[in-house]
Amino acid sequence: MFIFDAHVDTLWRLLESGARLDDAQGHVNLANLRGPGAQFFAAFVDPKYYHGLAMHRTMEMIDLFWHLVDTYPEVLSFAGSAAEIKQVSSQGRLACLLAIEGGEALEGSLAALGVYYRLGVRLITLTWNHRNALAAGQWEGPEGGGLSKFGRDVVEEMNRLGMLVDVSHLNEPSFWDVLAVSRDPVLASHSNAKALCDHPRNLTDEQIRAVADRGGVIGVNFCPAFLRTDCRATVEHVVEQIAYLINVGGEDCAALGSDFDGITEVPTGMEHYGRLRDLVGLLEQQGLRTSVIEKVLGTNLLRLCSEVLD
Repeated sequence: MFIFDAHVDTLWRLLESGARLDDAQGHVNLANLRGPGAQFFAAFVDPKYYHGLAMHRTMEMIDLFWHLVDTYPEVLSFAGSAAEIKQVSSQGRLACLLAIEGGEALEGSLAALGVYYRLGVRLITLTWNHRNALAAGQWEGPEGGGLSKFGRDVVEEMNRLGMLVDVSHLNEPSFWDVLAVSRDPVLASHSNAKALCDHPRNLTDEQIRAVADRGGVIGVNFCPAFLRTDCRATVEHVVEQIAYLINVGGEDCAALGSDFDGITEVPTGMEHYGRLRDLVGLLEQQGLRTSVIEKVLGTNLLRLCSEVLD
């Protein structure tokens, strides 16, 4: 079954630790990436690089991304469109897409957006948890305000270029501003349902329906704190989130957004990337049809890429 995950922080982990992808470390490594499918690799802008080094650090992660693709061509291949994802996956390899997590990477320059696109970036998570030049992150709360003028320009330019606008991490005012500005459907690459776990990073039912109604997709995050308030999460709680998204937003909105290598704890039964395929049987036990399971595990996100990137 085709599996497409919307968010891992493997580039950040490798760069911070000096580890190699072919080491048996982390949630994501070369051994458990083998096989057909697709994956967004995020270049996460750590707050310690915000003031003057955000673009510098982002470029280091982009360079690492291309180094990995060049070093392991038998397993990994770049894909910048849905057509390329299908081509690479048909060859039994992992289609690798490049994302940026944090608009700080633009350093206030709209021209940088075009440069990043030419370097392979196809998705930008507008903020992490803080306010930046584009918008406010969820730690700011509603008092943080919404999209700035620059943020609106960025969203419009991303639409023009054919890039996915990622609303994960945004506070609510910024979230609603993005939906008002973007003419394309949006992605919440790694967010859960607030009704099941009342965490600021999670989405209300109203937000879930708004994303779904626009043809957008929401990737379920495996972080235990976003699955259960006591953080004692199992893979069954991941399945519960998927089922809830389908119930509220419909079968076309639910996807995977593991956040592997960006989280310190994982749900019991979902310890590493190689266990993603275990979700097939668990979702079957929920009574979901094979066609719906295929959507959740990959084709919903592939469809969104087709509509926006292509």
